[in-house]
Amino acid sequence: MSTEYQRALGRRIAQERKRRGLSQTELARLVDRSVAWISQVERGVRKVDRMSVLEKVAETLDVPLSELAAEAPVIAATTEEAPGTAGLRLVLSGAHSLQAMLHATPVPATAELKPRVDHAWELAHASRYVELTDLLRGLVPMLENAVRSAPPERQPELFELLAVTYQACSAALAKLGEPEAAWIAADRAIGAAERAGDPLMMAAGAFRLGFVFLGARHFDQAEETARTAAEALWFLTDQGKPEAMSLWGGLTLQRAVAASRLNQADTAYQHLARAREMAGRLGDGRNDYNTEFGPANVALHEVAVAVEVGDAGHALRVGSAVDTSTLSGERRARLNIDLARAHAQRRQVDEAVAALLTAEAITPEQIHNHRVVRQLVSDLLAMQDPASSDLRGLADRVGA
Repeated sequence: MSTEYQRALGRRIAQERKRRGLSQTELARLVDRSVAWISQVERGVRKVDRMSVLEKVAETLDVPLSELAAEAPVIAATTEEAPGTAGLRLVLSGAHSLQAMLHATPVPATAELKPRVDHAWELAHASRYVELTDLLRGLVPMLENAVRSAPPERQPELFELLAVTYQACSAALAKLGEPEAAWIAADRAIGAAERAGDPLMMAAGAFRLGFVFLGARHFDQAEETARTAAEALWFLTDQGKPEAMSLWGGLTLQRAVAASRLNQADTAYQHLARAREMAGRLGDGRNDYNTEFGPANVALHEVAVAVEVGDAGHALRVGSAVDTSTLSGERRARLNIDLARAHAQRRQVDEAVAALLTAEAITPEQIHNHRVVRQLVSDLLAMQDPASSDLRGLADRVGA
């Protein structure tokens, strides 16, 4: 390990520790090292000379190991795979288009296919990944066959259904921490939308791709995808087309999140202000292209941004006032996760646990398989000794 890398590593660990609101004492306890060891590593005067220790630091700080091990051999930490993950990857791995090109099949009616496509999104929003996998295992090959076997006049509508299906698959994989597979699904969704001749559906695919980049911590790519798509849509939003306004708003919220994770608070709040203005023009009660964009979703993103930049008080004030009744279970659960993070930043352990239990009651599968939740519960365990029975039970269920 070079001295330059050693110092850079120390600065990165200190930066990520502060971003998570941890003191050196708390981080030392979480990684089972002394405070002096943490201090020396952060100042670049001590090496992290074992990969197992570096893995522990990366896991505790919620940072990909590859970002800390730039000059060291990367040994991925093994974690238990969430149910449904392998099945969704297999759905994407099948050579369905080849089969369809070589063997034409009867084409189901749109009225038969569309309810199944809509149900795929219902399952994705509810974080019911096993059921989603079971559905897509039959639906994706069926649609891949249908778009290639149908007469030309039916192909656009079938390509639209295929695009929406791949978007649901991408959304689930992104939430399951599978960025490579989610990227493939998003790219296929964009391709299908282009073949359908639907630019708004293409923008919806770009919206899904933005989530992939955010989940993979590729914040510059998330910003570039969201920016270019939003700019392309602007003339339609200026004309008051509601579907374009929803997509533009959702993409702008992604830009806010990307900026917050790059610690660009002013930029993040500027994007939020623009999205809030658009949401005011659009109003509540829409869910164009499964964006859920509207005033409530803007408020949810304001909570997330405030937590990212360390403004726990603002996050809690906004979160306590937002009406989430129009939003999906996934979004409502995510709000409670962010509220729990805000309480943790204030060392309010019982309040954080209560928020996580509320989220668990809404979407248990999402909570039990969420990397951020697992790390947050580990942090709460470090803060509360002895841990309450609620916290111990939650830790058991999420594997913390």
